[in-house]
Amino acid sequence: MISLVGKIRAIFLAVILAAVACVYGLTNPASANTAAQSNASQIVADMGAGWNLGNQLEANANGYPSETAWGQPVVTQALIDKVKAAGFKTIRIPVSYLRHIGPGPGYAINSAWLNRIQEVVNYAHGRGLYVVINMHGDGYKTINGSWLICDSSSQAEIKGKYQKVWQQVAYRFRDYDHRLILESMNEEFDGQYGRPTQPCYSNINSYNQIFVDTVRKTGGNNSSRWLLVPGWNTNIDYTAGNYGFAIPTDQYRSPSIPGNERRIMISVHYYAPWDFAGEESGTITQWGRAATAPSRTSSWGQEDYLESQMKKMYDAFVVKGYPVVVGEYGAIDKSSFDWSNNRYRADFARAVVATAKKYGAATVYWDNGENGQYGFGLFNRRSHAVTQQGIVSAIMSGVRSSAGSAGLPSGT
Repeated sequence: MISLVGKIRAIFLAVILAAVACVYGLTNPASANTAAQSNASQIVADMGAGWNLGNQLEANANGYPSETAWGQPVVTQALIDKVKAAGFKTIRIPVSYLRHIGPGPGYAINSAWLNRIQEVVNYAHGRGLYVVINMHGDGYKTINGSWLICDSSSQAEIKGKYQKVWQQVAYRFRDYDHRLILESMNEEFDGQYGRPTQPCYSNINSYNQIFVDTVRKTGGNNSSRWLLVPGWNTNIDYTAGNYGFAIPTDQYRSPSIPGNERRIMISVHYYAPWDFAGEESGTITQWGRAATAPSRTSSWGQEDYLESQMKKMYDAFVVKGYPVVVGEYGAIDKSSFDWSNNRYRADFARAVVATAKKYGAATVYWDNGENGQYGFGLFNRRSHAVTQQGIVSAIMSGVRSSAGSAGLPSGT
């Protein structure tokens, strides 16, 4: 153990050496990255635990977005207040535009729809929450009215439309403070779950670049706002690996932003293993080191895999100053097949949040408003009651965890 005098001498010497290094330009080349990481760490810490208002503003009927089209009630201030009271600090609001976009060349967004988007944003932003809004369903081939299709032959038209839509949205929100984050798109890919294809991935990169340039050029707070962009299908391997993802350049951002800081975040989703998290069957109902039934536990996608995936994002982006946002994660309710399932859903949520935090990423739970069998819901959107307090508590526990406790199952 070093004596107090020794500590003081060591600190004094370190200060002197740092000053000399600064004067003579001998600072570590990684120092700029350290400053950028600090900035990135702050936004992730401030976002805290996140929650998705899923199946609402991205819902549609025959291609016309409507928040009640998929069976959910109208979004209210009371619901958002309940979400905040539960401990969430960020709300992601998926948004579809689809046939609420008029014809070219102006591609005007239906004014009533844009007004409603702003009203729902205000429910959360006005309560001091971080808010993420995106372009969600416009890139799904299975949805009527979709048009943001990366393997379409009509790329000139698509890119022109995309630019005009984001220009309108960005102007509408240009004066909102930094707690509003804009996300370029959702799970954009060619519809096949194999390796990325070209020129599809190049078009996705182009969409992200158009998004960044368009938002920045609208001025106001958009010139320094955090912008969130995904890679191929928000897939970690295909975003962090050598498959073609390109971080957009940010040449139009405010000159007031220090040169070694970023204002771009990277979006991924996490539903691994899928047979536990999303597959609608009663076969795989348990997850993690506390699982008691091997036949009910997936052969892959456990804590070690989660750790490796989050580290992959850290190594590719966080160390360079680009924050990572796990914009969706969660596991569906299979308690009708296994009474203990909700315990493992909570373990999974806690582990994702804690491990993401350990590696510098924010997390936003996917809530689709559905409770009961195969639902992701944490709240009843009519009564506003919390329906899965165990999972909510696990999420908050994960946010509060230290790096060393990532992934601990409940009861440990």
